[in-house]
Amino acid sequence: FARAYLPRLDAAKAARGWLDFDDLIARAGQLLTDPSVAQWVLYKLDGGVDHILVDEAQDTAPGQWRVIAQLAQEFTAGEGARTERRTLFVVGDKKQSIYSFQGADLAVFDAMQAQFHDRLEAAGVGLNAADLAHSFRSSEAVLRVVDETFCPPNDVGLGGAPAHIAFNADLPGRVDVWPLVEAAEPQDAPEWYEAVDVLSEAHHYRRLAQAIAADLRRMIDAGVAVPGRDAPRALTEGDVLILVRRRNTLFHEIIAACKAVGLEIAGADRLRLGGEMAVRDLTALLAFLATPEDDLSLAATLRSPLFGWSEDALFRLAAGRERAFLWARLRESGQGATLSVLQDLLGAVDFLRPFEILERVLTRHDGRRRLVARLGLEAEDGIDALLAQALAYEELEPPSLTGFLTWLDRGDVQIKRELDAAGGRLRVMTVHGAKGLESPLVILPDTAERRPNDRGQICAVEGVPVWRAAGSDGPTAVQEAVEAAADLRAQEDARLLYVAMTRAESWLIVAGAGKAEKPDCWYARLTEGVRQAGAEALECPTGTGLRHAHGDWPEPAVAGSDNAAITPPALPDTLWQPAPPAAAAPGLLSPSDLGGAKALAGEGGIHADAAMQRGTQLHLLLEHLPVWPEGLDAAARAVRARDLLAASEGGAPQDIAALLAEAEGVLAAPALAALFAPGTLAEVEVAGRLFGRPAAGVIDRLVIGPDAVLAVDYKSNRVVPAAPQDVPEGLLRQMGGYAELLSPLWPGRRVRVALLWTSQARMMELPPALVAAALARAALESGASGA
Repeated sequence: FARAYLPRLDAAKAARGWLDFDDLIARAGQLLTDPSVAQWVLYKLDGGVDHILVDEAQDTAPGQWRVIAQLAQEFTAGEGARTERRTLFVVGDKKQSIYSFQGADLAVFDAMQAQFHDRLEAAGVGLNAADLAHSFRSSEAVLRVVDETFCPPNDVGLGGAPAHIAFNADLPGRVDVWPLVEAAEPQDAPEWYEAVDVLSEAHHYRRLAQAIAADLRRMIDAGVAVPGRDAPRALTEGDVLILVRRRNTLFHEIIAACKAVGLEIAGADRLRLGGEMAVRDLTALLAFLATPEDDLSLAATLRSPLFGWSEDALFRLAAGRERAFLWARLRESGQGATLSVLQDLLGAVDFLRPFEILERVLTRHDGRRRLVARLGLEAEDGIDALLAQALAYEELEPPSLTGFLTWLDRGDVQIKRELDAAGGRLRVMTVHGAKGLESPLVILPDTAERRPNDRGQICAVEGVPVWRAAGSDGPTAVQEAVEAAADLRAQEDARLLYVAMTRAESWLIVAGAGKAEKPDCWYARLTEGVRQAGAEALECPTGTGLRHAHGDWPEPAVAGSDNAAITPPALPDTLWQPAPPAAAAPGLLSPSDLGGAKALAGEGGIHADAAMQRGTQLHLLLEHLPVWPEGLDAAARAVRARDLLAASEGGAPQDIAALLAEAEGVLAAPALAALFAPGTLAEVEVAGRLFGRPAAGVIDRLVIGPDAVLAVDYKSNRVVPAAPQDVPEGLLRQMGGYAELLSPLWPGRRVRVALLWTSQARMMELPPALVAAALARAALESGASGA
């Protein structure tokens, strides 16, 4: 399967130009090891790399180490491209290596340390190894329990027994171990009407979750203090970090229990988009909008917070409708508020993109507020992720609603939320996700026995993948490989426990639900560590437990002093009313549309549309004829003209010969030669402001001289005025508009405007005062119409 699958995967990625993270590492390694380019690349890098810093080195994969080793090759190769001293700085803690699923390998870490040591020693530089025993985060109480928990022989996997020194030696600390919540006895089959996917109240996971939530609620309400590095303060939800090994049933039960007692909680650190209730409500509405005959989607929509129908109201609507669709029944029911929203959405669904439909639901119809009010603030993440998916879909396919729903069903989108900035809310997350975080109070509830997550059917024997046999039926070599892999997992599990414990600043609470009979389970190890550190009895929510303490814990703060509920300010009613319609933006003016007549009396015999089309085609010829090669005979020019005009609106005209002759007559006139000389410009777009409004137009011919700028507009009128004073008002206003737009572009130069009458091949320059007066009359009319 792999031989068939992997080449197809590589071909698909290559066809799309896609590279994943592993590809980037592999390609970088190839670039630095390929004999044809490696030395040149390394030489160029040698000239620009002063320092290499490798952070979190214990989680660096072998492929990444190969890149680092090649980059550092010139550091120890004798005389390089530069003579300055350069440094390699590697920071890593083998006790915190918990990312083997991403390729991290402590054996490679040790091998690379030995390799760099030998290379640097050979170059006469030497490797300076330094151990940092101080902990700048945790209290002495937490660190003492950590040391006792992993004392020999329980230090396997940590690279030796830890011996921490607390930098904050005077920081008070506590480590509490709650009695284990025993597994509940199996119950009889539930009643037929009870939900099959909900735990009973007697289940040990639910009892533990409720105990944790209730105790946190009690401590926060009572003003229980936490030390703090500067001064003690009252405990808040933001000071609490609950860590689990996996997102299992206990994980979700803790979140639900904390919400039930009113704790401010940030929700899960990772969510599946299709499993979010807010997303399911919105997609049900979208499904109904795409297919109004979808009764189930409409029923789900009505019961959702978007409309808030009760079960009884929905039953009364749906019952007894025979074969009628639910939507038809709803239209007959007279449910005004619900109908108005659904009819508005159905009326717009054919014209809006999926993103716009969602925004219409969430904003105009108050959907976001309704969903968040019912489902909590964590619903915001699912809603925002759905909006992001709608925008992403538009980049891939035409944004149809049906296509979006199908595309959404095909993908299982997961959102990872950064809970290190939870905004003062309680965080529940996995130990892997908490790497690098810290909190005054850390609770470890997932410490009971668990089955090893070893479902792989293949194992490696001396680098060769082989099938695993069930149980102990396999060959000795295979069993040894399986056992070796299990030992590595157990070692990493110990490191995971170390990471979880060291997230606590001053208070660590250990709890569990289920069984803890095996000595290597977390609960048993932690309990023994607390006993070895020195513990006293403590009454806990689950019974009598143990506490190891250091220093004087601060007295409780005055209840409610720091934790008093903040009353949100009253919001004005205008926020919930539609905004008044915005004033229409002023339209774009065109100098050719400023009003006034465009032709003299007697300009008849041709329809206005035909005259406009003829003028457009004549403009095309005058634009392109001047750049045609010299020496074309009449027949060749006629063919080119026909091809040019055939592509224009209206196609090739019947009188193409007359049009060509008129255009060539203009170009052949000696008095007009300067207009079409090299360096002059054709079809020049110009923009600016007229009467305080944006305006834009196109000038047929523009001649830019050192002292003056001449703008010329072609006119194909049959009746040509004898003098500028006889030019129609609309043409005077147009040329006045061009002059107004051009003046700011060439300050200090005179702007001239003229009309070129193509039927007579004659240019008529218009006096500035004449066109300025016409433009002023247009401004008066514009002001009057605007008022």
